[in-house]
Amino acid sequence: MPSLSSLPLSPARLIRALDPRLPLAVKRRLVEPPLNHVFADPLEEGEFDALEGRRLSLCIEDLGVNLTLSHRHRRLVLVEGAGEACIRGGWREFLCLATRREDPDSLFFQRRLIIEGDTELGLMVKNLLDGLEEGLTQGRLGEVLGWLERLARRD
Repeated sequence: MPSLSSLPLSPARLIRALDPRLPLAVKRRLVEPPLNHVFADPLEEGEFDALEGRRLSLCIEDLGVNLTLSHRHRRLVLVEGAGEACIRGGWREFLCLATRREDPDSLFFQRRLIIEGDTELGLMVKNLLDGLEEGLTQGRLGEVLGWLERLARRD
């Protein structure tokens, strides 16, 4: 990972500038492998089956990033369009959810993360994340999340 102080442009500004220009195929290559790796066991056990053919959007407002996930053939996939449910919040809140640095219920009760649309679908995914013992801190994704945590402390 590059040193935080060596970055010429803040990562948040870079993401806001690049994300709308990235084709879905590129986003899929960046997002799907780590998600499917981290969730391999719950996917294999059928815990995401309720998402089959459905869509859930993750809206990271301060970065201008909207990702819509679905479930096909025991894999999480990025799809185009809006989700039936949307989990909305800032990148720091999603980071807290992913790393389990804060209780997921607190993030939602304090309205730092908001579920809109089909709340049953949104809560199902939130509960799956909540059930992960290590959060999303495994492997390469864990390294990236750690780097983002250090960046969040710097801001």
